Amino acid sequence: MKAISYSRYGGAEVLEYGDRPDPKVGPDSVLVKVRAAAVNPVDWKVREGYMDPVLEAVFPVVPGWDVSGVVVQPGVSVPEFAVGDEVMGYAREDFLSRGTFAEYVAAPVRTLARKPRNLSFEEAAGLPLCGLTAYQVLRALEVRAGDTVLVHAAAGGVGSLAVQIAAHRGARVIGTASERNHDFLRELGAEPVEYGDGLVDRVRALAPDGVTAAFDTVGGDALRASAELLAPEGRLASIASGEVIGLGGHYLFVRPDAADLRELADLAEQGVLSVHVDATFPLERAADAHRLSEEGRTRGKIVVTVDWE
Repeated sequence: MKAISYSRYGGAEVLEYGDRPDPKVGPDSVLVKVRAAAVNPVDWKVREGYMDPVLEAVFPVVPGWDVSGVVVQPGVSVPEFAVGDEVMGYAREDFLSRGTFAEYVAAPVRTLARKPRNLSFEEAAGLPLCGLTAYQVLRALEVRAGDTVLVHAAAGGVGSLAVQIAAHRGARVIGTASERNHDFLRELGAEPVEYGDGLVDRVRALAPDGVTAAFDTVGGDALRASAELLAPEGRLASIASGEVIGLGGHYLFVRPDAADLRELADLAEQGVLSVHVDATFPLERAADAHRLSEEGRTRGKIVVTVDWE
């Protein structure tokens, strides 16, 4: 099969397009013919070796954890899916090797759900990692009707889905973003504020009594501002910095969960969740997709596609 791989840590230049062995299908796995794979900031951070202390790399590594495609072979102990089923998944394992930037991926069944019928393959590929992150953090924050929720980087992949889920639960959502993304946030159901200097004052102007929940995706000044803006008994969570623990909050790293993924698929089919695809690249240009992600200015998702025509 054709795939993207890298044989050492480094910049986007280490990504190579070429032939790799077809994956073997274990008893609890599903062979998926890949139609699209989303790019996430964690992909290039993993590629550069930042997660080497916790994830062993078996080189050459095929990058990517998000995927959408069609089942071509279920494992012998997988009754959940049949040949021809359209699926999406957050196909992360506890080591680096068998990623989704390829024509085929053998994904553990625990990482998969059926693709929402109303989403394209490109949109569906952008839902799993970011959607699960948003869903699991908002659950940890116990976001509910009547809350005022602050979401940082609200126009990005995780943030844009967190805005929609929190608004669906009846919360008031304040989202940080650059001014060019403010109309986009309003469409999603958030009240936008410019990030950067003066953020605390701008949020306080909207929520004088503080926010009841804050979702940090940035770390640093944004995390510390979040703690400062909490109302009494407010809840704080971060996916960017363990510093949040010292501030009385939760640090979370997304985990594959088929049940949670099915919930997200249901919300998408109900029209509650949409996935904005900002840019697409063919598989052979995955390095360019990584470079764009590294710029940190993406609205929604960047997606790599596999052409089967």
